Amino acid sequence: MNNTFLCTKTSPLVETVQGPVRGYRDNGLDIFKGIPYGQAKRFHAPEPVPAWKEPLDVTSYGCVCPLMGMDKPNGELRVPHRYWVQDEDCLNLNVWTPACDGAKRPVMVWLHGGGFFAGSSIEQVAYEGENMARVGDCVVVSINHRLNILGYLDLSEYGPEYANSGNAGGDDIVLALRWIRENIAAFGGNPDNVTVFGQSGGGAKVTTLLQTPAADGLYHRGIIMSGVIGPVLADSTGSASECVEALLTELGVKTVKEMETVPYSLLAAAYNKVSPALKAKGKYVGCTPCPNRFYLGDPMSNGTGFRPETVDVPLIVGTVFAEFLGFVQGADVPVAEVLGKETAEKLLPLFHAAYPGRPDGDLLALDTIFRAPSIDYIKARAAAGGKVYSYMFEQDFPIEGSAPAWHCADIPFVFHNVELVPSCHFDGAAELEDRMFRAVMAFARTGEPGWPASTAETEQTHLFGPKDHLEVNYDHELIAALQPLTAALMKRMQDAQIQH
Repeated sequence: MNNTFLCTKTSPLVETVQGPVRGYRDNGLDIFKGIPYGQAKRFHAPEPVPAWKEPLDVTSYGCVCPLMGMDKPNGELRVPHRYWVQDEDCLNLNVWTPACDGAKRPVMVWLHGGGFFAGSSIEQVAYEGENMARVGDCVVVSINHRLNILGYLDLSEYGPEYANSGNAGGDDIVLALRWIRENIAAFGGNPDNVTVFGQSGGGAKVTTLLQTPAADGLYHRGIIMSGVIGPVLADSTGSASECVEALLTELGVKTVKEMETVPYSLLAAAYNKVSPALKAKGKYVGCTPCPNRFYLGDPMSNGTGFRPETVDVPLIVGTVFAEFLGFVQGADVPVAEVLGKETAEKLLPLFHAAYPGRPDGDLLALDTIFRAPSIDYIKARAAAGGKVYSYMFEQDFPIEGSAPAWHCADIPFVFHNVELVPSCHFDGAAELEDRMFRAVMAFARTGEPGWPASTAETEQTHLFGPKDHLEVNYDHELIAALQPLTAALMKRMQDAQIQH
């Protein structure tokens, strides 16, 4: 492997359908950052970028979608972040490849987290694609697309030009997948073997692609990491008119057409001012996908079920042990004090049957917000004829003594980026990374990660941790009993953490 850095006027150079792009070679990879795959007027469907003739320098990350407010660094030991330049001209992607040849490697397309309203393709340090491409001998692509009200504000009542503005961000992802279909072979990838994978909101974007007819045939496998979230990222429903009229009034303009050109800072400020009261009343405020003829809606809540056109797309669906509760973990409070003596006596035997050897207190960190709907999703997907594989990431980390896996904790292991995240530097981490990464790459190549698929009756869950093992329906009774207590549990844990 040639690790020499290379960047000349003519190498590495790739001819895309739109025109030539020049990246750089480093540490055995050809790397291209900030390739434009589309352009879009605010609230409108994206379009391919105009062709160019001279080589386009793509050695710098492109702008990311503007956010609704200022990010404040927090929890960096658990999830180290990067912050980047924001601009509405954000339809760009990044490519890491071992070589721009005809090897037809598996293609891994990363959809970032942050719900449908925040985040970016480079937001987390662990999103870096170099190690995955090199160790996995695959082509890695990460995508930026429109978010929040730029990507998910339904204006269809205001004219046909806004027919799918409620899913403009999803349209961006589809356009990026089309770009990959047309161009990835020139980067050494196989356009007939594309795996879309994402965590949290990125995992939810995988679920929306399955319900988006325009995306059919553009991907072939999916990995949903903590992305089946139930009501947390539920589809937007109802008329948007009340929200839009409130925005127009706050901005002092009369038409949506005028709203297209309002400075983004004013648009975001107006939305942040008018949306909370509307949301409190259950009114439409956007920022999540909008069911319509372009996106058929969440199969678990809208009654339409899974589209038969995607039944042959194998999926991995997984969660981590603590998810959101992993960020409030650390208060040393007796279980009975939090749950009550009677409830604790009921739940602790179920907990220890599911997770033998764990201390009682870990019950208070156990997630149901993601796990419960994931159980239902896996069951329904399997019943519909889909091949779906389940996992649970249950590794503890050396923070404040011992911290159960939090939301995003599995990302460095999937990307083979444990070396980039300090809290992942513990005995056994490299071995766990190897096991998890090999499963991901096996799935990308064959559609099978190395353990049995689930059925409607039996969820075959592979638990990744100090000792990997396979369990069948191992936590279903526990999750069903714990789920009604989740909201109160989160509040009590937060209160306990403040008091302690």
